[in-house]
Amino acid sequence: MITLLDGGMGQELRKRSQKRASALWSAQVMMDEPALVTAAHRDYIDAGADIIITNNYAATPLRLARDGDPTWFEPLHQAALDAAHRARRDSGRAVRIAGCLPPLVASYHADVVPDDATCRRDYERLAATQAQGVDLFIAETMTLTREAVAATRAAKAHGHAVWVAFTVDDADGGKLRSGERLADAAQAVVAEGAEAVLVNCSAPEALTRAMADLAGHDVPFGGYANGFEAAAELRPGGTVESLAAREGLTPEAYARHVQQWIAAGATLVGGCCEIGPAHIQRIDALRRGFRTPDD
Repeated sequence: MITLLDGGMGQELRKRSQKRASALWSAQVMMDEPALVTAAHRDYIDAGADIIITNNYAATPLRLARDGDPTWFEPLHQAALDAAHRARRDSGRAVRIAGCLPPLVASYHADVVPDDATCRRDYERLAATQAQGVDLFIAETMTLTREAVAATRAAKAHGHAVWVAFTVDDADGGKLRSGERLADAAQAVVAEGAEAVLVNCSAPEALTRAMADLAGHDVPFGGYANGFEAAAELRPGGTVESLAAREGLTPEAYARHVQQWIAAGATLVGGCCEIGPAHIQRIDALRRGFRTPDD
């Protein structure tokens, strides 16, 4: 059976918002236009998503200290949980809500990942703040094995299932953006109790290459790609205005990539940045062809 995740929130919110992008990305929208967050969640649910991810990607202690105000941490997380629960309630569907454990400083850049003690401290705080309002955790866009291990350990302490999604080199889906081997990183988090391994926020072609390295760990696997031309060009503290969307990655074109992942054994699929509700709806239609009579 194919489980369908939602699509990207940050870029979807930027398209809906009338305000300029900020370094806090989706968290800024949560403060300025919270109704947009609930509406985006609802649109993904209506498109067929079985799981929605809370909108707290940019609300880490270190990012708030750099780009905003540390006192916003608890209010932003509560707002993210409220938006997800409201969308689920209003939809009438029993979708699962996944708590987000994101990179602590910036996406794509392994060189800015904090030391182990800081990773442990901040992931423990993130997990504890979300635990009562989520059904599982997803540590996503992980660039380093030790970063992912810290997030997995923190989440496991709360008794929820933990899924880990790595971001890989767009030119070589067998390697994390840190240069570490994806297969080794996946094995490390499975050993810590991760119940699924994925690749996210990388080029669709890189995910196709990555599927072979995610298989063989005796846990479900899959991925959700982005639609950027070159995601790694985003610098720490920068805004998404510096990134270009990939032309031609229509819902139909994206679904063709997803079809390859499913053919390789993936059972967890969705979308990341620039992949919107129309893409998720197309994947929902696609996955029906992969269901068995017993499903």
